[in-house]
Parts: sequence; C-alpha cells; structure tokens
Amino acid sequence: MKNCEYQQIDPQALSTPTPTPTQPPRPAVEEEKEEERARRKWEVFPGKNRFYCDGRFIVAQQSGVLPLTLGLILVTTVLFFVFDCPFLVKHLTVFIPAIGGVLFVFAVISLLHTSFTDPGILPRATPDEAADIEKQIDNSGSSTYRPPPRTKEVMINEQVVKLKYCFTCKIFRPPRTSHCSLCDNCVERFDHHCPWVGNCVGKRNYRFFYTFIVSLSFLTAFIFGCVATHLALRAQGGRGLMFALQENPARYPFTKTLFWSILGLSGFHTYLVASNLTTNEDIKGSWSGKSGAEDTANPYSYNNIITNCCSVLCGPMPPSLIDRRGFVPVEESSQTVATEIELPMLAAKNEINVEDNCLDFAVSCAG
Repeated sequence: MKNCEYQQIDPQALSTPTPTPTQPPRPAVEEEKEEERARRKWEVFPGKNRFYCDGRFIVAQQSGVLPLTLGLILVTTVLFFVFDCPFLVKHLTVFIPAIGGVLFVFAVISLLHTSFTDPGILPRATPDEAADIEKQIDNSGSSTYRPPPRTKEVMINEQVVKLKYCFTCKIFRPPRTSHCSLCDNCVERFDHHCPWVGNCVGKRNYRFFYTFIVSLSFLTAFIFGCVATHLALRAQGGRGLMFALQENPARYPFTKTLFWSILGLSGFHTYLVASNLTTNEDIKGSWSGKSGAEDTANPYSYNNIITNCCSVLCGPMPPSLIDRRGFVPVEESSQTVATEIELPMLAAKNEINVEDNCLDFAVSCAG
C-alpha cells in the first residue's frame, strides 16, 4: 500500500473573504421606494379582521352575510321598480321611482359606511406598556406572583364605574368599551357585533348603522305602501283582490315581513339613542338593575332626549386609533432585516470553518 504524502499548508496562506466595498449613499428616490416596500400595520394587525384597498377598508373576518344583506335590499328594490313602478307612474305620479331610488341609494351608502369603517378599535398595549401594568401586583409580602387587579374604579358624573382589564389587549378598557370575541378587538362604546353589516358597531360607525336601519325602514315602508296601493287599485278594477295577488306573487307578504322586522329594530335603536345607551348595556342591564346590582342612573345620559340624540349622532367623528395604513416601526422589523444580513455571513463563516477543518486534518496526517 502506497504511503500518502500530505503537504503542510500555511494558515496565513489561506485566502480570506474579500471585504465588500462600502456602498455609496443611496439616492432619496431609492430610500422612498424601500419605504414603500415596507410592511404596513394592517398587514400585521393582531385582530381577526380583513383589509381591502391597502388597508383603507376594514371588515370582520366573518363578513359572508354582508352580500346577503345587499342582495335582499337589491332584489326587493328591483322587483318594486319592475312590477309596481310602471303601474303607479301611469295611475298616480312620476315621482314614485325618484323617491324609491333616493331611499335605496341612501340605505346602501349607509350600509357600506357601517361595514367598511373602523368601529373604534383600541390598539393593544406595547410590551413595555403591558409590563408596566403587570407590575401592579399585590405586594403583601408573599413570594408568589399575583396577577394584576382585574378592575379599576373611576368617577363619571359622581358615579363609580368599573374598568375591566383585558388580558388579550393588555389594557384596562375605557368606559363603555368591550372586547369582541369574533373580531378579537377592544371596541370603544361597543354596541354589538352585527353579522348583517359584517362589522362591529361601535363609537365610530354607530351613526352610520343607525342611519342605515332608519333609511331602510323608510325604504321598506315606502315599498310596502306602494305595493299595497298597487294591489288596491287593481282590486278596484272589478277582478278582486285574489287576482291582484296573483299578478304580484309573494312580494306583498315578503315586503310586509321585512317592513315589520326593520321597523322594530329601528324603534329599539331609537330608544337607545334617546337614552344614550348601547345594546350591550341594555342587554346586561348595566343601569337598570338587570345585572343584579341596585338600580343606578345612567352616568352617560344628559337627561334630555334632544341632547342625547345630538351627542350620539351629531358629535365630531373621533379619529381612528389603530393607524392601519401606517408603516411598521423599524424596531419591529429589525429582526427580519438582521436575519437577511446574517444568512450570507453565516454561509461565509461555514466555508471558513470547513477550510480550517481540512487544514487541521492535513496537518495531523503529515505529522
């Protein structure tokens, strides 16, 4: 067997990676393009929401009923324009289609405003803010850790109101705020989660929701009245009511059912607006004793119907607090950038380690 001869290699003779020359400062145009490629906050939003048009529109994750709502309104209105309007224009007035069209457009615009508007989502606490809150523990001398208190008490109009701690958002919820389990967000002045509009109803979109149900009530009442008038005029022709119903199959009972259901919902929310209450507060009985506590006055009511209505529907629109179209801070994306930089450096380092191992093996064989 032939002996293997190995030549000792001088470690200083190994080629080292050539350092990358320092790149000149990039133009401002390239920096702007890189900023445009940075992720926006809606792309990393922690809640269960969907965003469209680069974060301009926000809806709930379970928004599949919204097309059904639009379809019901559209189908009812189209049937009215096709089967009832020609007869009523001929026998009554040409303004009937114009009134129906205005009410239809108003209802649809209000619905889309409700569905695509931020309802008043509160941003979650940052890690530093969450750590400060978690430090609020009971220092009673016990060595075991105790969680932060779940409630705080504040005074509103000389009345004690409890603020609950949200373990998901890591914040004490402001007054009238509740956490929606479907959207996984804390919403200011939370009213309810409405699947028919595909969004939560809260501080920033309640006025649009109320406008939607009121305008839809007027639209259904107008269509109901026109359909009934159409049937009555045809019945007066001597052919009877049954013949008129046969020419308008199923539309009269359907419109009647829709009218009474929408009218009842509008009446309920009109009562809430006049009392400055939310659906959540009314169901829980926060100020009526339903929850088991003593009857207490609503601290948010102005004790005046007109003032309550103006406060709920005509106040200034509060700004959105989640800044969904803003860019993610550099600190939050630094880990991704560092990983992209470290990968080629790690590969070069692995190549050097392989060469060192081969050199050690060659030296050991030569010895």
